[in-house]
Amino acid sequence: MEIELSSQQIQAQEGFRIFAQNEIAPFADQWDREQAVPAEIIEKMGKEGYLGAVVPGKYGGGEMDAITFGLLCEEIGRGSASLLSLLTVHGMVCQALARWGSGPQREHWLPLLASGGKIGAFGLTEPGVGSDAKSVETAAVSSGDAYVLNGRKQWISFGQVADLFLIIGQCEEKPAAFLVERESAGFSTEAIAGMLGFRSAMLARLFMDDCRIPAENLVGRIGFGFSAIANTALDHGRYCVGWGCLGLAQACLDASLSYSSERKQFGSFLKGHQLIQQMIAEMIAGIKATRLLCYHAGYLKEKGDPSLIMETSIAKYFASRTVLKIADDAVQIHGANGCSEDFPVQRYWRDAKIMEIIEGSTQMQQIIIAKSGYIDYAMEKRKQRRRAKSGD
Repeated sequence: MEIELSSQQIQAQEGFRIFAQNEIAPFADQWDREQAVPAEIIEKMGKEGYLGAVVPGKYGGGEMDAITFGLLCEEIGRGSASLLSLLTVHGMVCQALARWGSGPQREHWLPLLASGGKIGAFGLTEPGVGSDAKSVETAAVSSGDAYVLNGRKQWISFGQVADLFLIIGQCEEKPAAFLVERESAGFSTEAIAGMLGFRSAMLARLFMDDCRIPAENLVGRIGFGFSAIANTALDHGRYCVGWGCLGLAQACLDASLSYSSERKQFGSFLKGHQLIQQMIAEMIAGIKATRLLCYHAGYLKEKGDPSLIMETSIAKYFASRTVLKIADDAVQIHGANGCSEDFPVQRYWRDAKIMEIIEGSTQMQQIIIAKSGYIDYAMEKRKQRRRAKSGD
């Protein structure tokens, strides 16, 4: 299969790159130190149409094709992995509503989310529940024309500023998804600071204490909360993170090429030392392999191929492992400078580690991928037996 970007995709990529280079990269270290991004950059992303990238056109969105959206995630991730998480969680809410929301929910919320007038965040992880997402403890009880929610959520990206939360909970002992507005009675948030990476992702804890929401805020139906709605959101999240890892890896490579071309040791530039060349070569190869996996996942996503979920998991798994190795080598190339706030590679390394955890940890992806391998193996064996039997 030949992979070649269209002229429109190339033009869009250039626009994304210019935006990231001018509006994000120069300020990312400062945002990291301040542990927040300014409201102005979120507004700019809304005006550029980036926040509505995956929203259907009839609701005011950009309706980007999968590859173009991937290119957007790559360039934003190259500038700031923390800001990439805004695209991730905001898009997760948009995707879930576009596919599973009721007509009134889509008509009301999607135009607001597409413009950036409202910011969305995804509430799945809890203090005691991470990878075992089906065991969420947040409970919802029907009460007349409303639902009453009680529970806690944790590590919610942009939870400090989001206006609308897609909350996964349990109702009638079945998983369910609900829209909770920040102003809802009984709902509150608490900022999380001091994280290893993603320091400017404005993480928060969510508290729902007898939080009363209208019955029409149920998304889909009871029982669909995880198998359908959450999985739709998570698939989008993994796709976005995979491409973001690619952008972060490219930032590590760019920094390493620049530093090794300017820094001298033992009378010659670092780029002349073979062990440095080895690390650079492995970076380049890893980036090229990651890009092909991301392109492939995007191609399948655009086609609506059923295998896209597995291929997206593979892309996210490989990309997150690869970027951590590349970031580790980038710090090593920079030596002590790589551990200093004066150079961005220390932020790249911290953010790269987070990539291995979010939207399905490396270990969860390994389980998913291995199970798929065994299923494919069993199916192939059955086919062989049928062919052998028909041959007899």
